[in-house]
Amino acid sequence: MGAESGSVLVTGGSGFVGCHLVRRLLERGYRVNTTVRSTANTDKVRPLREMQEEFPDRLALFEADLLQEGSFDEAMAECRVVFHVASPFFMPEKIKDGQKDMVDPALVGTRNVLASIGRTPTVERLVFTSTVGAIFGDYADVRDMDDQVLSEKYVNTSSTVENNPYHYAKTVAERAAWDAEAAQDRWRMVSVNPGLILGPSLTPASESGSLFLLEEFFKGYFFYGAPDFSFTTVDVRDVADAHIAAAEKPDAKGRYILAAGTMTSFHDMARIIRTRYPRGLRIPRTALPHWPVRVLGPAFGLTQDYIRKHLGIRFRVDNSRSTQELGIAYRPIEETVLDHYEAWRTQRHAH
Repeated sequence: MGAESGSVLVTGGSGFVGCHLVRRLLERGYRVNTTVRSTANTDKVRPLREMQEEFPDRLALFEADLLQEGSFDEAMAECRVVFHVASPFFMPEKIKDGQKDMVDPALVGTRNVLASIGRTPTVERLVFTSTVGAIFGDYADVRDMDDQVLSEKYVNTSSTVENNPYHYAKTVAERAAWDAEAAQDRWRMVSVNPGLILGPSLTPASESGSLFLLEEFFKGYFFYGAPDFSFTTVDVRDVADAHIAAAEKPDAKGRYILAAGTMTSFHDMARIIRTRYPRGLRIPRTALPHWPVRVLGPAFGLTQDYIRKHLGIRFRVDNSRSTQELGIAYRPIEETVLDHYEAWRTQRHAH
């Protein structure tokens, strides 16, 4: 599928991933429609407005609400590809009501987008932004997988509305999308399942997003030592490229994990940042033993259950489908972490 024919829709264009994806599509010559919650939020839509000036007549902005039926119809009209990126993301401590804050917007939002696709005969492909959290709930789950390696063939069965509502929400939303695809034969779906998405943000700092996750780390809460938590990581620019490859490659199908083959720990990130900022006083120099994390974790909002299922656990990731079928060449983690940290510093100084 080439850039010359028809428009594509990106839901959630003002988000961390959505904004990069819109930009990449425009650079590749696509006509892009994108939805935002409110065009009146000038800070949030400024990067998109700047792209409208840079790529005249190729980017159209629409307002759409995930929870409102039919609100994607106008934006989707005439589009051949839909990238459903928009989804609420909150850190666990920000979630008051798992069902209302996470599950409803993810599931109802996905159903509303699917209903619009059903009413839009031009759509041929849905690229669905999921997460590795739809594959496993807790790190401990991966210990039960073949060779203890994370791969696409598993589905998260351990998360619930109460325990890890974000992963649960993404799991049921992805399931709903696969069910909708199976029920018809006009359009095909591809799911991308990224790990923790890092890298430079094109948008102002959001309440959610991965910038928030590292905020406490960068601000120096862990200056006395990095806790032994690791993450499956991927660069936001690689995530954007993978979405486009999933749309353009006719043979792309099923789910694609987007993450480096090895996990990155807080200590790894600290070491990388120190290579460029050796005097960064707030970045920890040492790794923290496990016992203080177990003792102090609850003060940081970490339950003993979470600590038991994540602390010190590392596993390998099988990302071969994304490299072989989508052609993704993952950036070195050093580049991603440094770009992420520098974007964070710049944003902080702008406020």
